[in-house]
Amino acid sequence: MFGDLMGMVGKLKEAQKKIEETKKRLDTVLIDEQSNDGKLKITLTANRTIKSIEIDGSLLQDKEQLEDYLVIVVNKAIEKATQVNETELGAVAKEGMPSIPGMDLFK
Repeated sequence: MFGDLMGMVGKLKEAQKKIEETKKRLDTVLIDEQSNDGKLKITLTANRTIKSIEIDGSLLQDKEQLEDYLVIVVNKAIEKATQVNETELGAVAKEGMPSIPGMDLFK
């Protein structure tokens, strides 16, 4: 019994290490998003850290328009990054979880 328990603890620690490694790797995965007309471009990591924002000069003339563009494009970029993040971390977590009878967490 204790051998099984120790094996499960070992697998959990290994899974935790893989999750941390994946989080670090996701800092290097870049997500690009832009407005439909290309006037605003945003790049962020899969961990949802903004790396760059490019704004066409014509948007600087209208504060409200620029704000609208920022909200729309940032939200779309965050949504994409979140999908990548959750997919990657979910796969690593599922792969590393020990099989515990009665606890089928990932179906």
